[in-house]
Amino acid sequence: MATEATFAEFVVDQAGLGDRLVAGKMFGEYGFHLDGKFVAMACDNTFFLKETAAIAAHGLTLEKAPPYPGAKPYPIAGDLLEDAALLRQVLLDTAALLPEPKQRHPRKRA
Repeated sequence: MATEATFAEFVVDQAGLGDRLVAGKMFGEYGFHLDGKFVAMACDNTFFLKETAAIAAHGLTLEKAPPYPGAKPYPIAGDLLEDAALLRQVLLDTAALLPEPKQRHPRKRA
């Protein structure tokens, strides 16, 4: 079952980060980028965070599961979606711990 667009929109709205948090289609699911950094994904209407020290720094113990068959387990942020302020801070702290995205170079046409 693919993630519904309304679920991705709900997550973006809950985070309250405006244009800084973008949800993009990814094989029928959604990837979330904050300031250009991949911080989370939604698969089967479940919100998965990229695992960083930000989760433990906020005292969170989140269940883990693979978002899709063959994937490594990611923290599930189900209850976190109910606390908009904490969700926003965890996403900001996660992004702060990740490296800057690599610059993409345009492909040369043959």
